[in-house]
This record gives sequence, C-alpha cells and structure tokens, in this order.
Amino acid sequence: MTPMLDDFFTRALIGGIGVALVAGPLGCFIVWRRMAYFGDTMAHSALLGVALAFLFDIHITLGVFAITATVAFALVLLQRQVALPTDALLGILSHSTLALGLVLVAFMAWLRIDLLSYLFGDLLAVSRFDIALIYGGGAAVLGILALIWRPLLAGTVSEELAAAEALHPERTRLAFMVLMAAVIAIAMKIVGILLITSLLVIPAATARRFAGGPERMALLAAGFGALAVALGLFGSLQFDTPSGPSVVVAALLLFLGGLLPLALNRSGGRRGGGREGAR
Repeated sequence: MTPMLDDFFTRALIGGIGVALVAGPLGCFIVWRRMAYFGDTMAHSALLGVALAFLFDIHITLGVFAITATVAFALVLLQRQVALPTDALLGILSHSTLALGLVLVAFMAWLRIDLLSYLFGDLLAVSRFDIALIYGGGAAVLGILALIWRPLLAGTVSEELAAAEALHPERTRLAFMVLMAAVIAIAMKIVGILLITSLLVIPAATARRFAGGPERMALLAAGFGALAVALGLFGSLQFDTPSGPSVVVAALLLFLGGLLPLALNRSGGRRGGGREGAR
C-alpha cells in the first residue's frame, strides 16, 4: 500500500472500530427489546437531519442527532395519543422522514450532495476530526449506558417489576432512545443511513449465541462488530467493493458462521437418534 492509502485506510479502521465498540452494547438492548424496526425508523430520519443541517449551515452530526432524537420523542407522544399500533406509527415516521429528506435535498438545487455516501456510508473518507468525534461521543454514550445499565436491563426483563422497584423504566427507555440517536449520528458516515441498524443488530445477534450473561453479550457484540469492520475493510480493499456494505456483509458472514455449530449439533443429534432407533 502507498503511504496515502495506508493513512486513510488506518483512519477508516480506527473510526469503524470505534463505532463498533459503541454500537455493540446498544445493539444488545435493541435485540432484547425487539426494537430493530425502531432503529430503522431513527436511521431513516437521519437523511432529514442531513438536509436540515445543510439548509441551516450546522454540523451534520448535530443536525442528524436533533432529528433522530425528535423522532424518538414524537413516537412516545404518538403512542400515548393515537390509537394505532406501534409498528404502524414506526412505518409512518420512517418513510415520511426519509421522503421529506429526499424532497428537501431536491429543492436545494444549489447544493451538490453525494446521496450514496449518506445512504451507504463512506468509511474511507473518515477524517481525524471524525475519529475524535466518534471516540469522544462514543465514550460519553458508553458512560451514560453504564449509569443506566441496571434500570434499563430491569425494564427489559419486566417494566412492571422495574416500576415497582422505583427504577423509572419509562425515563430510562427515553434515555436509551437518545443514546441510539447519538450513535446513529456518529455512525452515519461509517455505514450510511440505510445500513446503520445492521451494525447495531447483527453483531449483537451473533454474540447472543456465545454469551452466558448480558454483560458478556455486550462485550462479545462489541468484539464481533470490530472484527466485522476489520474484515469488511480488508475485503473492500481487496475486491474494490463499497466499504459500508462490505462491513455489513462481513458481519453477516460472522453471524452465519456462529450458526454453524448449532446446525452441526442438530444434524449430529438427528443422525445419532436414527442410529439409536435402528438399534
């Protein structure tokens, strides 16, 4: 590799691993709480945040965070006041915010914007400032997550029991949503708006096969996410494929690899049962 290639590749690797270390633990709660569709909704709303950031000339990360957090609070309010199922509300918010973002970008004719880089990420364009933002924001997110870990975990198991123990599950759930908004804002450049949820969900789902407890699962999810970033980046370099989707494909391969022992055990069990029956 040339020195220049080595430089931007190293920045991409450091930035991607930083996002994975933060996304892993949060992704565990998304898996436990079955909030993947909610994550998609917040991620899709990020494009509206990008458009508004350009319109009002503010930093893109700040614009995305503001919109995704607003969508999270809007969902909570709509759940209380509108007689519609949550998945219907999520569908409305997800597609309407994505469409609003696309329409707003189309109206800004003076703006030349590479939509593909926002939709699918541009990991190889990560700057030193982006790395500082990822690790600074990521440290803050993990610190807050550590503070709310016990009440959030209790509310995941049973909101009624958490409320009985005065752990304020509703307040904790809102805090978790804000943390998700922050992670989406800092991760958008890595894997893109349409793929953010995959980096949150797939490593956590992979870790679930090997974890003996919630804390161990959070650590394994971070590790699998970091490994997916490394494998995806090297694969992208080797095969000249888009970096963000390559990371997601690597995460998928790790997930499928984690399923192999289970499939082999079941296959062996069936063969063993057949032999026992023949005897």
